[in-house]
Amino acid sequence: MNYDVAIGMLGCGTVGSGVARLLQEKQNLYAQRVQAVPGLARVLVRDLARERPGIPAELLTLDPADVLEDPEIQIVIEVMGGIEPAREYILQALRAGKHVVTANKALIARHGLELFEAAAESGVALHFEAAVAGGIPIIQTLKRSLVANQVDAIYGIINGTTNYILSAMTEAGSDFQAVLREAQAQGFAESDPTDDIEGFDAAYKLAILAGLIFDQRIDMQQIHRVGIQRISAEDIAYARRFGYVIKLLAIARRTEHGMEARVNPTMIPQDHPLASVNGVYNALLVNGDAVGELMFYGRGAGQMPTASSIVGDVLNLVAELDAPPNVLMSSPLPATAAVLSPAERVMNRYYIRLQTHDKPGVLGQIGALLGQEEISIHTLVQTKNNPGEAELVLISHPVSELRLRQAVAQIRQLESVREIDSIIRVEDFRFH
Repeated sequence: MNYDVAIGMLGCGTVGSGVARLLQEKQNLYAQRVQAVPGLARVLVRDLARERPGIPAELLTLDPADVLEDPEIQIVIEVMGGIEPAREYILQALRAGKHVVTANKALIARHGLELFEAAAESGVALHFEAAVAGGIPIIQTLKRSLVANQVDAIYGIINGTTNYILSAMTEAGSDFQAVLREAQAQGFAESDPTDDIEGFDAAYKLAILAGLIFDQRIDMQQIHRVGIQRISAEDIAYARRFGYVIKLLAIARRTEHGMEARVNPTMIPQDHPLASVNGVYNALLVNGDAVGELMFYGRGAGQMPTASSIVGDVLNLVAELDAPPNVLMSSPLPATAAVLSPAERVMNRYYIRLQTHDKPGVLGQIGALLGQEEISIHTLVQTKNNPGEAELVLISHPVSELRLRQAVAQIRQLESVREIDSIIRVEDFRFH
């Protein structure tokens, strides 16, 4: 193959095949844009016998050294996924003086500091646009286009699986398990969906985004994380009744109490732009102190959107190979660890749904316990589902999570309360 810049690729699954396709089909276009022709020189795979249309068999190898130790290869693309051996291979590539492009969100979130330090020591770059929101160019935007701003907040729908599930529940009124099975059958959810439905995937991505806007390293353990597995068709219906939709929202923002980072199911107003983001699509709402509000929307996963971001990083590197390192793009993640505001201090409105015995004084008891924690009620609905039973649904005025937890703990002890089904945050999209 004819090329000016040799590229090695670690892994060649769905995304890797998309990368190879772009590099081959758009070779002439890329040559015009960056004045050089990038091309695959070696591709590490697990199975040489597997058919890979468009990739010459002589490029395939089972030996990582063929990629990592080849002096002709200048850029290494990692699309293996997982932590090991991807982490070790990336370190080897960086220490060998090769630039690296990765889509590995978990690796960047958990080991980014180590990887960026290795890149800095070798004078090479580590790019990771595809690690967050697939085809949406949010990393480049934050590091380059918005460098003149202090970004005060990011609100993101950054997991396609959970957004598909919640969108389908909203549209069809189905329960969570039924929609999850449908998503798995259609390939929108993994056979083991834990990382997605419990919020880990979104938390990895948020750790990266929050680190960029706060200029501090984010410890995953500090991110408050709640998944969608307890969201019910009843919650979806009440949200609609009150003028909201439920989304798994990733939030990083500056508040009067400090820096906040959280991933949790959230009721957002039906007329908010993020409310109309449905299916597997992703979106991010960014607020900068100079530019104001910006919104980014697109496919957050999938073969070609992810490949687009990866090849975009490659082309940026190719265009700058003979130039000094771009400080905006090659600077490492900050070494200073962020101290995030405890979730207990964050003020939010809350939706609470509980089952009670239908008898006089129940509402008064619950109201008294809420009042002891200075929690006032914004909206209240009481319905009777079965004889002798009642369902109570309320939305509070803003309250700290600490006070809410204390009130809920006391409410659970009431003999008149059978069960607290749901507690969901209600977002007002305030900027500080």
